[in-house]
Amino acid sequence: MKQRINLLIAFSVVALIVLMTVQCYLVKTAYEYKVAQFHTQIKNEIAQISNNYSDIDSALVARKEALYKNLSENYLKGKKSKLDIKNGILENKFQNALTQKIKRKFERDLPNFEIDFAIVLNKFILYKNAAKVDTIFSEKPFIQNKLYGNLTSLNHAFLVRSYVGTTNGNFDNQEYKLLTEDSMYVSVIDWEMIILRRMTFILVLSLLSILTLITLFVIALKALIKQKKVSDVKTDFINNITHELKTPLATLGISTKILEQKNIRDNDENFNAIVNTISRQNNRLQSLIDQVMANSLAENELELQKEKIETEDFLLSIVNDFKITFPKITLKTDFQTQKTILVLDKFHLTTAFLNVLENAVKYGSSTITIKTRIVENQFAVSIEDDGIGIAKNKQSLLFDKFYRVEQGNLHNTKGLGLGLYYVSQIIKAHQGSVNIVSELGKGTQFTILLKV
Repeated sequence: MKQRINLLIAFSVVALIVLMTVQCYLVKTAYEYKVAQFHTQIKNEIAQISNNYSDIDSALVARKEALYKNLSENYLKGKKSKLDIKNGILENKFQNALTQKIKRKFERDLPNFEIDFAIVLNKFILYKNAAKVDTIFSEKPFIQNKLYGNLTSLNHAFLVRSYVGTTNGNFDNQEYKLLTEDSMYVSVIDWEMIILRRMTFILVLSLLSILTLITLFVIALKALIKQKKVSDVKTDFINNITHELKTPLATLGISTKILEQKNIRDNDENFNAIVNTISRQNNRLQSLIDQVMANSLAENELELQKEKIETEDFLLSIVNDFKITFPKITLKTDFQTQKTILVLDKFHLTTAFLNVLENAVKYGSSTITIKTRIVENQFAVSIEDDGIGIAKNKQSLLFDKFYRVEQGNLHNTKGLGLGLYYVSQIIKAHQGSVNIVSELGKGTQFTILLKV
């Protein structure tokens, strides 16, 4: 049974991990889709703003093209090297002006986004004729080749578009063509937060799904453990009740066989002794059955017959009866109250107090002290013993139905594990409470609190 439960738990954990992994994968896929969708949106909106730089400032674009033409012709004359041309392009005088114009246009036309951008030059190629090509430079997009913009790195930016421009010219009666290519890169400030806000519903739904799965798993696991505990308790109870019933049944069986003997029936003294034995064992069986039936009730199902009683006298009567039953036990009283009138059920409370006292005797007490006092408008009855004590990890289980304190795997005392459960139910039915303080080897103190 234990192995099957462990296998079921292991399988459930694996299934839960698999489901959570699938859920995380779906969220990741949705996130990537939202990122791609966001990039497409930005590209389309920027494309609607401007197809080329002349839409932003035609005069500046004309100056840029004039610069390119002048640099190209100086290169063809041999006055400029390739490095001079590159530096001349990247260090143009209208760089800041065009950057500010583009930035203002983004702020005006895309007010919902805070955009950093960079336009980098990738190619600058001269075609003297169809056969001769002079590549001034052709490089991958680098931030060092930035023409305009305020981006300092392309690492977290994405490509919006690439623009190819051509310029035709004539030098020494020979036509030439200039080909340029530049690319616009954009980075939207806090774009991750924008996407996460757009995914709020998906994230909340996924989180709730995962939490629901974990909650259901924990509930199922607790129910499984509780069921196993109940099963173990039932098995323990059956073993205990079987043990308790064997003794009177065996005695009854032996007594019945003895009564079959003629010489016993003819002897009145022996006959009466056997009959008394049968009567006692029958009463014991009835007591066991009544105990099981009575303790199967919850506190709200108990029918109490309450009456006004003088609590100190009531306790003294219990003490006196207990002394007769257990003459070898030293029973002391320390009543710090006098003539306290409470409305109680004498029958059930008598049984409850006797259960606590008998438990003390079962677990090795030789001296028991009963104290009374008033604590915060409650009548407190403390029963202290010098028995073997109870381990702290077992004290919270003492009032559970059928629970019995054990040493190792053995129960060294007889009982059904119902005594203290019955005590708890009776005290609760009186709207009171019962507490325990104990330490192994130093005895136990039960404190019962009743409303004044």
